[in-house]
Amino acid sequence: MAKNNFMLKLICGSAAFIVLLFAVSPVVSIPSYISYASTNLPAEINSTVNSQQLESEYTLLEDVPQPLLLTNKPVYDKYTLQERKNLNLPLGLPDFTYYYGEKTVYLTFDDGPDPENTPAILKILKDNNIKATFFVVGTQVEKTPHLIKLIFDEGHAIGNHTYNHIYRDLYKSPSSYMSQLAQTDEKIKNIIGVRPRISRAPGGSSGSFTKAYWDGLKYNGYIEVGWNISSGDASSAKAPQIVQNISRQLENKFLWSHAIVLMHDGRGHNETVTALPAIIKLFKDHNFEFRVINLETPPAW
Repeated sequence: MAKNNFMLKLICGSAAFIVLLFAVSPVVSIPSYISYASTNLPAEINSTVNSQQLESEYTLLEDVPQPLLLTNKPVYDKYTLQERKNLNLPLGLPDFTYYYGEKTVYLTFDDGPDPENTPAILKILKDNNIKATFFVVGTQVEKTPHLIKLIFDEGHAIGNHTYNHIYRDLYKSPSSYMSQLAQTDEKIKNIIGVRPRISRAPGGSSGSFTKAYWDGLKYNGYIEVGWNISSGDASSAKAPQIVQNISRQLENKFLWSHAIVLMHDGRGHNETVTALPAIIKLFKDHNFEFRVINLETPPAW
């Protein structure tokens, strides 16, 4: 009988200890924006902080798009274009209002990610507590998935800059162009679990887009993002000239409410990296607000 009482006390004591341990231990959950492929966890796992995490990091479009409130967050879609079609979900965009600030600047970088330039740019942005927008090329996404994830995790916006950036392929027809956007969307979503709704045509839309291109973008729910300040870094310009190019164009006060700066982080653009601290200082000295490109970004012109 004494032995039975001892065993009963031992079992009860162990159970109490386990309850106490769970009560004081922190709850570990998986951030909802981490792709399951990167965690080696089954895709059916659901995070307990999905809504809070998504709200803090970016805006996610609903199955049936709802009007958006003004934010300074990237906007993504949890479905690819083909998935929306398969599920018979709307392809179009929600209602939104353009944001015109008193002094607002959008720093944008095309043609990456690049193993050398993109990490250097991300460090400069982080040191200055600034978010920017990266229009990425599908072939580069395949080569540098870790940089796509880093851009995403650090709160910058990701845009679609087509798959191969080869004009003769891209601008063969509107369907060829849309196919490249869809291909890059798939690559991006496989890494971060969502895909962008913003895109930028290589070389710009002027001279390359007909009405059919614009109609295709609208039908499939993409925003085409141009620019109104060119850094000139696509040439052989050195860092001081790049800064001067931007400073000169900034004299146009019409642009102050929505200055969209075109730069490049692709291979060979080391001078852009060198110029970036001075570019940021230029806008800070003029009291500009830094924002990411999203649906509420006004047309460049």
